[in-house]
Amino acid sequence: MSSEALRHVAIIMDGNNRWAKREGKQGILGHRAGVERIRDVLEVCRKNHVEVLTVFAFSSENWRRPPKEVEALMGLFYSYLKREARRLAEERVRLKVIGNRSRFSESLLRAIEEAEATACVGDSTLVIAADYGGQWDVAQSARKLAEEVVEGRLSLDEVDASAIDRHMSTQDLPPLDLLVRTGGEFRISNFLLWQAAYAELYFSPLLWPEFDGVAMEEAIADFYQRQRRFGRTGDQLAQGTFSA
Repeated sequence: MSSEALRHVAIIMDGNNRWAKREGKQGILGHRAGVERIRDVLEVCRKNHVEVLTVFAFSSENWRRPPKEVEALMGLFYSYLKREARRLAEERVRLKVIGNRSRFSESLLRAIEEAEATACVGDSTLVIAADYGGQWDVAQSARKLAEEVVEGRLSLDEVDASAIDRHMSTQDLPPLDLLVRTGGEFRISNFLLWQAAYAELYFSPLLWPEFDGVAMEEAIADFYQRQRRFGRTGDQLAQGTFSA
């Protein structure tokens, strides 16, 4: 069983449209129902001393969806930021938005900046990944490192994993421990590719609007039943015969 404290949980919130279709509702109502689950899951994470919850709200590939759905999702994101920032601040939850912001409207950019400024200090952190892709994240880190090399601020010998990590969008957060995906799919869909290198993966058959606090508790309990070896053997961990 894991003796490592669970500090950072990330969730691919999949199944909103399928839930809405099953319930005979419009797709956007599934996304609205899904927004409510964030509050429940965040509460459970905080109760279990999880420092960071990162949720995959909108991927780089989601721009390919029908324009009306994209517009509705952007509106839902905007209203969430406006509605939740003050509550998060009152509950001492820091808000951080990661992703490529170049395609957002000016009004949404202002809402993001205002929300981050309002909920800027806390005992825990809610990270919203919007217009985010794992490949984009690695590429933008590599680009920043290349600029440092070209400008003479970094040598090629200094380009290593820690240098890449320093420029990732999650560089100020603890390492990812647990990656959860709802909806019954078994893939990570270009989410936190670099960060998930040693994360535990947990796949739930529940559609995201069904994934409540009880389901989150079960995912956390499952994490603590696993043995995290990080390249070592189980015997080494049991005997403590390894160096840091």
